[in-house]
Amino acid sequence: MTPLTRTYLAFSMVSGPLWRWSMWRRLRRGKETADRLPEKFGRAAQARPDGDVLWFHALSVGESLALLPLIERALHDMPKAHVLLTTSTATSIDALEKARLPERAIHCLLPIDTYQAVARFLRHWRPDVAVFAELDLWPRLLIETFRREIPMVLVNARMTEKTFLSRQRVAGIMADMLDLFDRMLVQNAETFERFKAFGADPAKIAVVGPLKSAARPLPADDAVLGDLRAQIRDRPVWLAAATYQSEHDEVLQAAKKVLEAEGDALLIIAPRHVRDGEALEQMAREAGLAAARRTKGQPITPETQVYIADTIGEMGLWYRLAPISFIGHSLDVAGDGLDGKNPFEAAALQSAILHGPDVEHFADSYAALAKAGGARVVHDADGLAEAVLALQQDELRAASTAGADQVIKAQRSILENSWDLIRRQMPR
Repeated sequence: MTPLTRTYLAFSMVSGPLWRWSMWRRLRRGKETADRLPEKFGRAAQARPDGDVLWFHALSVGESLALLPLIERALHDMPKAHVLLTTSTATSIDALEKARLPERAIHCLLPIDTYQAVARFLRHWRPDVAVFAELDLWPRLLIETFRREIPMVLVNARMTEKTFLSRQRVAGIMADMLDLFDRMLVQNAETFERFKAFGADPAKIAVVGPLKSAARPLPADDAVLGDLRAQIRDRPVWLAAATYQSEHDEVLQAAKKVLEAEGDALLIIAPRHVRDGEALEQMAREAGLAAARRTKGQPITPETQVYIADTIGEMGLWYRLAPISFIGHSLDVAGDGLDGKNPFEAAALQSAILHGPDVEHFADSYAALAKAGGARVVHDADGLAEAVLALQQDELRAASTAGADQVIKAQRSILENSWDLIRRQMPR
């Protein structure tokens, strides 16, 4: 164990007061939920179920939703087992409630990384295997899990060049953490090489591909969906999903250009951060566009040109309503370091995919989609408007969604391979 890791572990023994102060501040700012806060200190709200407990962890909404097909697969194979799904953010609470966790799956917030909270958490749940998604790795948590001889698997791991360079500053801790895992399932060959550079054992690493490509279609309330469809009627609709604030001007300018050609077109925009809803509404009005907001309970009227979907856990509605989707966080006009978002949620619901050029975190996925004709890159408002208008043609849109389906079918083995490798680590 490196000196840096030992220093961190010593700090985790005495950092409780600092964590409590941080949680109190987050609670006051609305970033934590009061009745779930005890979970952050390892205090479970319910008893551990009898039998095997498989523990899955993901950082937040997107990562946890990507795990759901894997969780369902595990529960299908192990009808007497239960799954504990932990996440780190309060936003995941509502999202997972709306996503409808399968029976025998329990959601809990991850404990803070102190010895006391982690030990309390592990004493209560006593998991038979621990599965961590991507790179949300906490040293005290991982080491205490390892010390209890709980098999550990890392899944859906991806390390971009930017992440690799940033983690060089804590290379010792990174090397120590990777050494704890029994298996590491990574998305691509580049991640394989970067893990090796941190000292990970190549024999423990398997390149299986991106788990998010196997994600199930996001759910939607049928009654709400029907009501929104009645409001929209037969208007041309397109969606801008997971957009960052610096992209909003380009998206709104594209909306104006689309309206010049299709006078009754409707843009639904679901910003990455729901707190951007108010500023986005103001921007739309300043651009001369009639806007309505989901959080205000405002309906979509014939006069509405931009509908701001500033809620959490309702993306299944918007992808079903919009046959064309621009996947945001990919048009880095302001140099904010944008790196793309998951395209497969749109693909699973037959929404044709557009995106900007900045998709480093999903480069392999977008490359596969582009090769199959299942996604198109745009570079600015003009290009976005042009692509949206082109995809009004049914045959072009059908070709795009068929290409995306081809990619999804080709990657179905990722789910089976991931579950097979996890199950092999189970003690029984």
